[in-house]
Amino acid sequence: MPERSETVFVVVNPASANGSTGRMWPAISRLLREAGLEHEACLTTGPLDAVGITRQALAEGYRTIVAVGGDGTVNEVVNGFFDGDRWLGDGARLGFICRGTGCDLIKTLGLPKDERQAVERLRAGRTTRIDLGRVRFTGHSGREEVRYFANIGDLGLGGETVARVNRTTKAFGGFFSFLWGTLATVATYRNKDIELVIDGGEPIRGRMNSVVVANGRFFGGGMEIAPQAVMDDGLFDIVVLGDIGRLELVANISRVYRGAHLDHPKITLWRGKEVIVRSAETVLLDLDGEQPGRADAVFSILPGRLEVVM
Repeated sequence: MPERSETVFVVVNPASANGSTGRMWPAISRLLREAGLEHEACLTTGPLDAVGITRQALAEGYRTIVAVGGDGTVNEVVNGFFDGDRWLGDGARLGFICRGTGCDLIKTLGLPKDERQAVERLRAGRTTRIDLGRVRFTGHSGREEVRYFANIGDLGLGGETVARVNRTTKAFGGFFSFLWGTLATVATYRNKDIELVIDGGEPIRGRMNSVVVANGRFFGGGMEIAPQAVMDDGLFDIVVLGDIGRLELVANISRVYRGAHLDHPKITLWRGKEVIVRSAETVLLDLDGEQPGRADAVFSILPGRLEVVM
């Protein structure tokens, strides 16, 4: 198949940003053309559609893939760079026009949310390489599944919150939608008995609210949960919220938004390349704002795997 590196391939999630992306796409397409970026586009029609669309685009020789949507759309496109354990993205790069609820990934990367500025970044074409995460987990069917992620995977309160937000509305935007979802979930959430193993070390066991395996710094619509995370250091930042009570958690939410929570006595930071999370209880997984399954889960870092347009 001849290489088609001169043409950008755009994966558009028209349902993102509470459905407004579909209405905005013709204007975004005009911005791309005005910037001299010839492009083909495909609009998704349902969950995980972007995975297959991205695989097909890469197979046809496209080497610049642009995700138009939120963090969940980016997650699906990233997964389209793989077929199981096989990497499909040699010579390819990923660009972003963020139209989602949270847009947490671009905060760490320092990318603009404004569509015109995002298109200008694509036109300039500067790139860098970032790490990716791979997680093997228990899917909702009970079978083991494998997914990849660019930003953050977490188990516990975050998984419950994302499940709640995704089945209600995101009309109030990322900050308020996830803040409401967090507070509503905290009201009924029970901490879980979890076993954690980092890089084959001694098991860490206890009652935990959340285990956050971070490549990026932000999740949940702007919470700076991993303020020291670096996306190209070959390591996860693993932030563990221990047996924190409801009132204590609510009292510290503002500190999490500011990234000022790591000195809390019930919050611990580790770093590592592999993280195993086990529990006899149902502990839901959040992966870049999606809720694909639950523990048990094994996270592995893939250093420098993805080239992204900055």
